[in-house]
Amino acid sequence: MIVGARIDFRLIHGQVANLWSNARQVSRFMVVDDEIATDDTQKQVLRMACPATCKLSVLPVEKAAANITAGKYDAQRLFIVAKKPETYVRLLKAGVKLEQLILGNMTTMDSVKKFGRNINCDQGDLDAFAEIKAMGVPMVVQLTPQDNPEKFEG
Repeated sequence: MIVGARIDFRLIHGQVANLWSNARQVSRFMVVDDEIATDDTQKQVLRMACPATCKLSVLPVEKAAANITAGKYDAQRLFIVAKKPETYVRLLKAGVKLEQLILGNMTTMDSVKKFGRNINCDQGDLDAFAEIKAMGVPMVVQLTPQDNPEKFEG
């Protein structure tokens, strides 16, 4: 069961590893990123950041979507993390069902729009948010589980 889906350019770090894992009782984190899935060094860094109480999968988008839609994680409490909203567009188009998308820290070097102090988007991000919204997935800005989620319209 998917208990959370978050955009955070830092992927697994203190907030995610400690606060979100406890608040959502996560048993498995899934980092979805085509490039990182082939980078052994990055995967090792993510393994070190992942809480000992949680399993970790680092998968490219297609494999992640195939595993989720096949029910591979149905008995687990899965928390998905990706850097960019485009990843979630691809997951949704591949049949992954999300109840909500949580926006955490986003940054881009080619920022065209800033939302608060933690979200800087480029045009690709804005286009992806529009697609996610059109697919009916609600989005919220929420840095930590203790923060009140704020509806995000893009």
